[in-house]
Amino acid sequence: MAITQEQILAALKGVVDPNTGRDFVSSKAARNLRIDGADVSVDIELGYPAKSQIEPLRREVIKAVKTVAGVGNVSANLSVRIVSHAVQRGVKLLPNVKNIIAVASGKGGVGKSTTAVNLALALAAEGASVGVLDADIYGPSQPQMLGITGRPESKDGKTLEPMEGHGVQASSIGFMIDVETPMVWRGPMVTQALEQLLKETNWRELDYLVVDMPPGTGDIQLTLAQKVPVTGAVIVTTPQDIALLDARKGLKMFEKVGIPILGIVENMSTHICSKCGHAEPIFGTGGGARMSQDYGVDLLGQLPLDIGIRQQADSGKPTVVSDPDGPVSAIYKSIARKVAVKIAESLKDMSSKFPNIVVSKNT
Repeated sequence: MAITQEQILAALKGVVDPNTGRDFVSSKAARNLRIDGADVSVDIELGYPAKSQIEPLRREVIKAVKTVAGVGNVSANLSVRIVSHAVQRGVKLLPNVKNIIAVASGKGGVGKSTTAVNLALALAAEGASVGVLDADIYGPSQPQMLGITGRPESKDGKTLEPMEGHGVQASSIGFMIDVETPMVWRGPMVTQALEQLLKETNWRELDYLVVDMPPGTGDIQLTLAQKVPVTGAVIVTTPQDIALLDARKGLKMFEKVGIPILGIVENMSTHICSKCGHAEPIFGTGGGARMSQDYGVDLLGQLPLDIGIRQQADSGKPTVVSDPDGPVSAIYKSIARKVAVKIAESLKDMSSKFPNIVVSKNT
């Protein structure tokens, strides 16, 4: 009896992608199903970077298809295609940048910049082309965290080439000023400087640009949220009640300007003693979970207050590159996959599908 497409599709429906929670048929990831006698081949297209996931998923697909009676050789080709997704209304996408992720917090000192750099490095580790924009003009920290020194190059005297650290492109005001020089600027100057960094950096075909936002919810942050084409925002907080109060304000700010919240990262969730390994929730417990429930957004992950995270970031080799197979890196990578999947499942940008209409006056 000949093998039918219905049989193969029924088998593929039993394979659930653990990252999306959906099977490959209902998610329309399975394509180009071909049956040649007893041999079967199928393409699976993922919408998120998945370098570490491809082989395990390929094995699951082959295993499922082989359960169909009469199937011989099975070929499963898994690929990744990352596309641009919708941003807030009235804001144009940047050339060569598909998706922008804003990493924000209501207040400083909650580990926002450390989260941003490790998120970027985790996305890059999964095979994406990633950039980091250090939007914290008053306290730029990404140059040190990425271990980048020197000044950016300008080939045309007008635009800047991005610097690079650990395979991630980066732009920061910190590349252009002395480390000890304070930025004594008013809000409009800061906003203008950030727009220039964003739009006058020659980003090279980025799948994701991670923006390390300045802390707070004032005029500068609101202006940036209205002018930067953001695909989604990640809110960083600690479990402490004071931090959560400010994080809620940050979340509401993004909601007001129509930027989707991709989720919440709870930093410093538990303190891990470097001597004995004892874990203690010194900033409280359950704050991030309560906030996620209150606003109906995902709790993407909880990170410990671990001296290693701080030491690695300060040394210019953040956790994801210093200890790529360690337990903390696994949390960062899990957060990155969740963020990428949330973006992949959001509305796609359709502006590029429409032609530009030019009205000319005949004389």
